[in-house]
Order: sequence, then C-alpha cells, then structure tokens
Amino acid sequence: MNDLDAWHDAWYTAADKPELVTFGPVHGLGVTGQGEPGGSEYGICVSALYAVAAALPSPLAAPLEGRWWVEDPRPYLEVPRDQWRWHLFLRLPDDLDPAAADRAREDARPSGLAVDRVQLVTFTEGRCVQLTHHGHYAEEPVSLALLDGYMAEQGFERAGMHHEIYLSDVRESDPGKMRTILRQPVRPARG
Repeated sequence: MNDLDAWHDAWYTAADKPELVTFGPVHGLGVTGQGEPGGSEYGICVSALYAVAAALPSPLAAPLEGRWWVEDPRPYLEVPRDQWRWHLFLRLPDDLDPAAADRAREDARPSGLAVDRVQLVTFTEGRCVQLTHHGHYAEEPVSLALLDGYMAEQGFERAGMHHEIYLSDVRESDPGKMRTILRQPVRPARG
C-alpha cells in the first residue's frame, strides 16, 4: 500500500498546463469542517484524520487532499477564509476492507482526538480539468485563472467542489518545493 502507483497513479499526476481528465469513484478516509486552512478547526480535523490512518493495518502513503466550497453567492476567493468549507481526504486502496477503517477509528479512539468525525467516504468526480500548481498556496489564483481560461475555451463550466491534492507536505514552506494538483469537476457550459 506504500506504492501509490500500484493503485492509481493517474490520480496523483497532472500536467503543468490545464488538461481534461475523467475519474471514477475513489474511496478513503474523510472529515468535514469549516474554517481557514491551517486554523484550529482544520488542525483538529487533520490530526484526527491522520490518527485513524495511522491505525490502519498498513501505513497509508497517500497525500492529503481537500475539496473546498463556499455557501455564498460571491466568487469563492472573495469569501473570508473563515467561511470556507472543506472535506479533507486520504485515499485508500480500492480493495481495502471497509471494516478495516472502522477498526482503525476504534483503535485511534484512545488518542483523545476527534476520530468520530472521520468517516469512510466514496466520491466520483467524473470529467475534470486539472494542472499541477508549483509554488505557494497564496499564488494559486494564477493557476486557477489558467484553469478557468481553459474551461471557457473548451466550453465547460464548474460542476462541483474545487479539489486540491497536496503532493508536497502541507507544512512545506519553501515555495520551490511546493506542488499541488488543482482539479475542478466540469460539465458542458449551458448556452
């Protein structure tokens, strides 16, 4: 399970320029919350997520992922970050017995962390546009603008939550080492 290529290398690769891809269902550990990335709620949820993952029969090597949205009519980058909502996710191998995730949550309970918030989840993104963003998270709007331009050129519009896969450690502070897949589910634009 330590070799991501063994169960879905395409999930963890993206070109440096926008591209169109399609993904079927994926399974993993998820936790939902609201607040600023790196804030207290986020930290509580990340800690619980990793505590459950560490209790799995085999160590989990999947990168942290976040699916983000806002419940506000304004463009999401104009919404205060403390109002952002998210599903944090750690992908599991497709053949993992679901009971193993339940046992891991129970085994992690003595940690005192919010492990009851961690659930086994499945989602399907379908058709998406994506690219690899190189650099600090604060610079993502430049890459997001490239995705938006590509969507418009190809006749697509957003059709789901913004998705980020943190290929580098989320605590990394050197922008030269930071890599994040930015993925956006899409559908044909309504004319």
